[in-house]
Amino acid sequence: MPWVVGIDEAGYGPNLGPLVQAAVALKLPGTGGWDALARVVRRAHERTDSRLLVDDSKKVYTKGGLEALERGVWAIVGADPRPLREFLWGGDDDVPAWGEELLAEAWFDGDEVLPRHIDPGAGWEASEPFRAALDQSWTGDYRLVPAPRFNRMVDEYGSKGTVLGRGLIELVGALMVAVPDDGEPLAFACDKQGGRNFYAPLLQEAFPEGWVVAERESADESRYRVEGLARAVGITFRPRADGDSPPVALASMLCKYLREVCMGQFNRYWARHVPGIVPTAGYPLDANRFYAEIGPAMAKLRMSADQVWRKK
Repeated sequence: MPWVVGIDEAGYGPNLGPLVQAAVALKLPGTGGWDALARVVRRAHERTDSRLLVDDSKKVYTKGGLEALERGVWAIVGADPRPLREFLWGGDDDVPAWGEELLAEAWFDGDEVLPRHIDPGAGWEASEPFRAALDQSWTGDYRLVPAPRFNRMVDEYGSKGTVLGRGLIELVGALMVAVPDDGEPLAFACDKQGGRNFYAPLLQEAFPEGWVVAERESADESRYRVEGLARAVGITFRPRADGDSPPVALASMLCKYLREVCMGQFNRYWARHVPGIVPTAGYPLDANRFYAEIGPAMAKLRMSADQVWRKK
């Protein structure tokens, strides 16, 4: 059973709220595609039954909202409710650098207990067939980039695409360590990063001890292998990969879930300072409306634009 690591993001386009990137590694039976999990997983276009709903996060969210995302996420993260800070990095003892920046956000509430809409114990029990199909094997990691960090990186590198690239490098490095080296190949399946087609220089940073070889680079697929490592490693980028690969779909769902939880906190914070304000998802046009309405409150709170509004 090969290990497949899916990597995706949520919140790249908005002007408000954090960018979320996540990686989910599954040890998949057979060829590692949807057919291998058809007995325990259903897609968004299939009839509703007892199987776990896993698909492109937008389709899952449209079909069942935050509750549907929670069911998928909690099928792999555990049976117990926990505060958001514990969900993200295990508590207060070892906070990563990106976590420190998230804690500094005025809107962030690390004490909010998740999940919000499901019974995690019941969900865990119901999703046992899914985990059994994976031989109970999974691991993952994520990065949340709030507006101040996002803007600093744009200033440093001159491009918001580089923010995605740096996160990708960090996640690939983290999963190379986290996925057990059991002699099986390791395949990374990634959604296209901001429309880019050429990834070799970026990936070479993620694999300093290997040599990245481009096998194909096109709009439909960019595919690479890494030579010189102790295990076989391949990386593929495809548009809409979250519809092609179960691990990418789960990474997409995890990203969307964390983004929605954070935007809920973001909106609740500003509603306390601007009573009656209509919540926002943070995307252009509506983000302009929301930002204009919170402007007077930002001035009173002595918040700068870079603390709230993402530059690109």
